[in-house]
Amino acid sequence: MISISDLDFHFGARTLYDGANLHIKPKDKIGLIGLNGQGKSTLLRILVGEYKPDGGSISMSKDVSLGFLNQDLLSYDSHEPILIVAMQAFAEALDLQKKIDEVLLEFEQNYTDDLVDKLATLQERFEALGGYTMQARAEEILEGLGFTTEELQKPLKLFSGGWRMRVMLAKILLQQPSLLLLDEPTNHLDLPSIKWIEDYLAGYEGAVIIVSHDREFLDRTTNTTVEVTNGKLVPYAGNYSYYMEEKEERNLIQKGAFENQQSQIRQAERFIERFKAKASKAKQAQSRQKMLDKLDRIDDVDPEAAKVNFNFRFSVQPGRHILRMEHVTKKYGDKLIFRDTNVHVERGDKIALIGANGKGKSTLMRLVAGTEAPTSGTHQLGHNVIMAFYAQHQLESLNVDNEVLQELVQAGSKRNEMELRTVLGSFLFTGEAVFKKIKVLSGGEKSRVALAKTLISEANFLLLDEPTNHLDMQSVNILIQALEQYEGTFIVISHDRYFVENVATKIWYIEDFQLKEYPGTYHEYEQWQEDRAKDAKKAAANGQAAPAKQAPKPETKKQLSQGERETAQRELKQLSKQLQETEARVNKLELELAGYEKQLADPNIYNNAAQLKDATVKFEQVKKELNKVNDQWSELAEKVEELEGQVK
Repeated sequence: MISISDLDFHFGARTLYDGANLHIKPKDKIGLIGLNGQGKSTLLRILVGEYKPDGGSISMSKDVSLGFLNQDLLSYDSHEPILIVAMQAFAEALDLQKKIDEVLLEFEQNYTDDLVDKLATLQERFEALGGYTMQARAEEILEGLGFTTEELQKPLKLFSGGWRMRVMLAKILLQQPSLLLLDEPTNHLDLPSIKWIEDYLAGYEGAVIIVSHDREFLDRTTNTTVEVTNGKLVPYAGNYSYYMEEKEERNLIQKGAFENQQSQIRQAERFIERFKAKASKAKQAQSRQKMLDKLDRIDDVDPEAAKVNFNFRFSVQPGRHILRMEHVTKKYGDKLIFRDTNVHVERGDKIALIGANGKGKSTLMRLVAGTEAPTSGTHQLGHNVIMAFYAQHQLESLNVDNEVLQELVQAGSKRNEMELRTVLGSFLFTGEAVFKKIKVLSGGEKSRVALAKTLISEANFLLLDEPTNHLDMQSVNILIQALEQYEGTFIVISHDRYFVENVATKIWYIEDFQLKEYPGTYHEYEQWQEDRAKDAKKAAANGQAAPAKQAPKPETKKQLSQGERETAQRELKQLSKQLQETEARVNKLELELAGYEKQLADPNIYNNAAQLKDATVKFEQVKKELNKVNDQWSELAEKVEELEGQVK
């Protein structure tokens, strides 16, 4: 179908491809993977002719048609309804439809046998092109991608960039090219639309090349993986999971071959160095030198993916209850988003908020953060909760004139430069990269800087809205490791199922204008939803109403009797007083400790051994006492919050 031979391509002095080869067969479903900047999107643009190779050749069958979905299509604009825009895929059929209408109009004044023959020919070709079903097919694909029937008649201009991209994807799918080139197709899709695309591609008769950082999507849509690495295209005969296993085996073999060759090289070099000056051995030394010069060197295996190796720390430990929102209703004008919904977050919760776009996920996040007020209902943060909110607009708040390290220094963290460089190293900013200006960073690099800022904020409650957008697989792995080590509480919005499965222990979803919870992992939630759908389908086939299959819920607390409630209220009053007294004691000890820290930081004190010893002993005594009182405070705070929940 397509043959790439000895491909060379350069951007200025930088080599992206150096003698790369690849053969694409008619039904190949290829996942094109590699680190950002290796040339994945560039290869797609070379295939469609946007870029010309510097060397090598690309041979393509004459009947090959290409459909290319890329981020540039976000800028496409039109006043036409989205249904009409999508149907532009049927250019020949639409042209024939105009000609058929013209012939029918001519029939009204000039009915001849020639016109009848012309109409029959046009209609036969129109039918062969699927003209009579093109509108129904366009509607099916647009609705599969998340548009409602009513929205199909709305102008493209009224939709945001992400929704416009869905229209362009629909148009390309309707063209049914023999080779689909999809550059990050899931970037602007929600989970239901991603699943629909997966099902569609499973039955697609042509070939597909997908550039994506979504592992699960690649696993479900590809049967071949091609890695872009060191200027080459390296194929693997399976999906992404197969690639991971095969890559590990190849690395073991390559590592062994590299070490064996290095041993041989060292022996040869020692022989040359030892005998090059001896007349009797000089010829042999020269021979070995020529052998080394001609040797096809085996590369060492690239080092393992970056690992997170910094510790999270909080300035204060929160109480048991992080957040309570009761009977929340949210409207925008007449549009209802939430109705009488409740939100409860406990310390240590690892929550993923998932679902279709437009259901209110980002709105809920803003309500939780307190940056937006509910129409009605209450919002109460727990004791000592420190919140940090990451969303895509945080990228805009980065100071573009700062260097990367400078941006983290100014974030207000108490970490020193060495610690901050360790954090940045975990997020793939090593060596001189920490001195790059924010203004020259890519979208993915800015995302990593903003995430690093969020994670060093010492917040004990994180809100992360689509943190994996613009991140490559290595960066997603880093974020997973970071959140696995994080001992605080977080809520994350994401459509990356691999990410969600690895970080969340609770799933939130929005249904019937209310927030609902599944207490388990994403895969458990997905199985539960599939079971619900099967039950509903079976009930519909039997003419019955769908059974209400509720998510399993944690045990609920028992209701207190009037006497128990009064006892709890008295105990709550007493404990609340103790909590205030303990908090005051903590504040006093913190001031004392700061005073001794100041003394120990004074160079003059080191000239007086007695003063130094006295300050050191008192510092340790106060520090020990502060730790003890902090533990008492945490215990009291938990009891107070528990009693508050009982007496409500």
